[in-house]
Amino acid sequence: MVFGLVLTLAVAGVHYYLWRRLVRGTTRPGRARRVLTWSLVGLGALVPVTLAATRSEFGHWLAWPGFFWLAVMFYLVVFLVLLEIPRGVAAVLLRRRAPMVQALTVPPAVPEGPPAVPQVPAAEPDLVSRRLFLGRATAAVAGVGALATVGYGISTALGAPVVEPVRIALPRLDPRLSGLRFAVVSDIHLGPLTGLRHTERIVRMINELDADVVAIVGDLVDGTVAELGPLAEPLKELQSRYGSYFVTGNHEFYTANGPGEWMAELERLDVRPLRNERVEIIHRGAVLDLAGVDDVTGEPDFERALGGRDRSRSSVLLAHQPVQVAKAAGYGVDLQLSGHTHGGQMVPFNLIVPMQQPVVSGLATVDGVQVYVTRGAGFWGPPVRVGAPPEITLAELTHVGGS
Repeated sequence: MVFGLVLTLAVAGVHYYLWRRLVRGTTRPGRARRVLTWSLVGLGALVPVTLAATRSEFGHWLAWPGFFWLAVMFYLVVFLVLLEIPRGVAAVLLRRRAPMVQALTVPPAVPEGPPAVPQVPAAEPDLVSRRLFLGRATAAVAGVGALATVGYGISTALGAPVVEPVRIALPRLDPRLSGLRFAVVSDIHLGPLTGLRHTERIVRMINELDADVVAIVGDLVDGTVAELGPLAEPLKELQSRYGSYFVTGNHEFYTANGPGEWMAELERLDVRPLRNERVEIIHRGAVLDLAGVDDVTGEPDFERALGGRDRSRSSVLLAHQPVQVAKAAGYGVDLQLSGHTHGGQMVPFNLIVPMQQPVVSGLATVDGVQVYVTRGAGFWGPPVRVGAPPEITLAELTHVGGS
């Protein structure tokens, strides 16, 4: 309820700002202003309705128009805010020019008798016209910029993921494990805006990497097995030498029936969930500990997953959120593979992510643990990615000094 209230207030505030700049600042009082005002009210109501209804099958038809407007709304605000300074400067210049124009256009007062017809300074209608022109020009620039950005973002989000190869040197890695390769994917977000081809393409691209291990690090779905089971079916075609593994993300806990039914479904598809547990990956006679913990939304148990192991071995932890590295560091983890951030998904959200997570995307070292954060292969909410293209990672492990 608190989240809903905050969301409603935020959406109302944003749409009031848009009304002032796109409606009040571009029209005179009258029918056009009334029509545009009520249209904006309707679009504002569409946002919270879409976010709430798309979790149900009934509301899936709202997904495209609702999320499309959400993206356009966001970038309209971004462009309008960026234009505030030049717009303000232009408005000041107009106000300074008005008295000069008025002084040149208002006729001198007649000393005897009142004028028969009231005289209106010529500068007043001229100033109003100039303000309308300024408002309309600002709205046009913001509108074109927002639509172009969203159009580009949709083509990026719905396009093929980028394969990001990365070599990660681990100090304790047994030299025999050097060259072990992980295909890492996260945040596929099967849902109302994705289709079967989305999953099929991801599976095909992973198989082409010829990886030793496939790691799916959370947020696979945005719905129940009954709704999305057919979209997940291609996962049974995943190929790797030592198997495919999965850890829960926060969205698995948001589904109506909880994560349990998806764990059973993934096992049927030959993808093994690691829910606070670990397995041994044996490669060329050497052993790597591969562990997985639940997302922080659930009940991650690091002791169960990592306690009592032989710390002379290298270990890789699958954990959906990068912030989970804070606890992983106490268990001697060498590498954590995570997702969750989407790389920000839509610039400038990449500047906000660091307020919650220690890594936005790519490889970093946190508390002595190397963390690789993949941008994810799907999207959440608007089918838009700007500055953060979808990603499948091919992570190759090497020992320090190895080639």
